[in-house]
Amino acid sequence: MSADSQSTLTYAPYSINLAATLSSAEQQAVNTLLTLLPANDAATTSSKTEKEQSTLNIVRFVDGRGLACPMPLLKTKVALRDVTSGESLYVVATDANSQADITAFCRQSQQTDTANQLLLSLHRVTTPPPDDSVPSQRFDTIYHFIITKTDSN
Repeated sequence: MSADSQSTLTYAPYSINLAATLSSAEQQAVNTLLTLLPANDAATTSSKTEKEQSTLNIVRFVDGRGLACPMPLLKTKVALRDVTSGESLYVVATDANSQADITAFCRQSQQTDTANQLLLSLHRVTTPPPDDSVPSQRFDTIYHFIITKTDSN
C-alpha cells in the first residue's frame, strides 16, 4: 500500500480511515493489529446503517508494545501534538499500566477547559492467537486505544 493512498476499515460502530500521512509500514501494522480486535465488533457492522457509524480518521500511530510505563503515555502525548480536531491517534501497548494511564489522561482532558478535548473512541484488550510458526512471544496482551481530538466548543 503506497503512502499516498488511503485505506478504510470497518469495525462497528466505527469506520476507520487510515490517512495517507501514515507510512506503508505503519498502515500494514495498523491493519494487522486491528484484525486482532474481537470478531463481534466486525459482526455488528451489518446491523448498523452507515449514518449510525462514526468515522475515525487515523493520522498517527504509536506502537508502545514492549515499552514500560510511562513511555506509552509519553509517546502518546508527543504524537497528539500532530493531531488536529476531528483526527485520531491509534495507540497499542503491552504494559498493563498503560490501560489506566491513557484512560485517565483522556478523562482528565475532558474535565479541564482545554481547546481540544480527547475522546477515547475505542479501547479494547486483545490476546493474539497462538501461532506455532512463531516462538512464544514475551507479551500476550495488547491494549488498543483510538484517541480522537474533539473541539470543545
